[in-house]
Amino acid sequence: MQVQVKPRYLAPGVSRREVWSWAMFDFANSGYTTVVITAIFNAYFVAVVANNEAWGTFAWTAALSVSYALIMVTAPVIGAYADAYAMKKPLLLVSTIGCVLFTALLYFVGPGDLILAVVLIVLSNFFFSSGANLISAFLPELAHGEALGKVSGWGWSFGYVGGLISLGLSLAYVTWAQNQGSPAEQFVPGTMLITAGLFAISSIPTFLFLKERALPQSHPAERNVVREAFARLLVTFHRVRDFDDLLRFLACIVFYQAGIQTVITLAAIYAQQVMGFDTGDTMFLVLVVNVTASIGAFAFGNIQDRIGHIPTIALTLGGWIVMVLLAWMAATRPMFWLAANVAGLCLGASQSAGRALIGYFSPDARRAEFFGLWGLAVNLSSILGPITYGIVSWISGGDHRLAMLITGSYFIIGLGILMSIDIQRGRRAALSVSTPVESLTGNR
Repeated sequence: MQVQVKPRYLAPGVSRREVWSWAMFDFANSGYTTVVITAIFNAYFVAVVANNEAWGTFAWTAALSVSYALIMVTAPVIGAYADAYAMKKPLLLVSTIGCVLFTALLYFVGPGDLILAVVLIVLSNFFFSSGANLISAFLPELAHGEALGKVSGWGWSFGYVGGLISLGLSLAYVTWAQNQGSPAEQFVPGTMLITAGLFAISSIPTFLFLKERALPQSHPAERNVVREAFARLLVTFHRVRDFDDLLRFLACIVFYQAGIQTVITLAAIYAQQVMGFDTGDTMFLVLVVNVTASIGAFAFGNIQDRIGHIPTIALTLGGWIVMVLLAWMAATRPMFWLAANVAGLCLGASQSAGRALIGYFSPDARRAEFFGLWGLAVNLSSILGPITYGIVSWISGGDHRLAMLITGSYFIIGLGILMSIDIQRGRRAALSVSTPVESLTGNR
């Protein structure tokens, strides 16, 4: 399967094959979020590794929070280094190897292996998120500014197909194992190998065909790589008032992504703890939701470039608020299924739309760095949302409905901040610094 891309949407010199190879990374890495974070390993962690203890959900969210904290510290610096030395692609390879390796090692996690599970989740998620930031930084090099929504949507939509395949293969294996009478601690580890293997194989086209168009930039004569990366980052922070709308959108992302990351991280746990789903039920639910997420990303990607970035994101945030209310009220499986599919439609759309708008606000010479800032915001939200849910469920004695309802407040706050953003002003700020990096750093 290839993404059908119309040449008029692409930047000069960009081929359809290259855009397909870029989208293949979304295809490849989606299995990790779908199988490990959303559908299988998270519920396995709470039920088997933590033995359904009251602190199990909190422990899961805390482990993820540690990895996100590491990414927050490193993502902008990695982005600054990638820009300065034109190293997005080599760093993407390192992140891919790391995520594949540590995901495969989850195979060895069994009942009570809490420390091993936490260490491997922290490392695998760190490398996954680092790669997600880097692959996104290629987007403005591939598409015209007015087509960023479309191309981002195509990539995210294609990504959900990869998640579907990874989850489908895992579901087939789990169904076979359950029919053999095997318990979860025997068949869940096998799904980690399936996920890691598919990630490794599917990412190969990215490294074969995606081009590193950025060029190494001027550096001090006596250069220190780490010091220079931090210096570039400090320049961006010092000039931050020039990017007021970018800052507003990053703040918006922190809040609305807090809600999204909560749903991604805890959907399977909510389904099992509140609605009584078993592993098979949950995997089938997530499988169907990936279909609606793919549809949402593709459809809203095209809508975004027609009606505008802000209206598109506002529409999806409204959908998220509806989803939270439906999940909170759901007393029957049909209503919960409806909530889950509303989440699917909004999930792909809001993720894709946010990535496109960051690309629209990014100066040419600092794309990876600005996507590193995007990663910082997303990962801060990935701490804020799930840890809030975990604390509420723990303090309330396992009241997941209350925790879900509180999650909805993040979407409301994000929507309020979104309304204060001026798209054209933010774009002008980006274009005003699309000059050689020496003028930004003071190097001559």
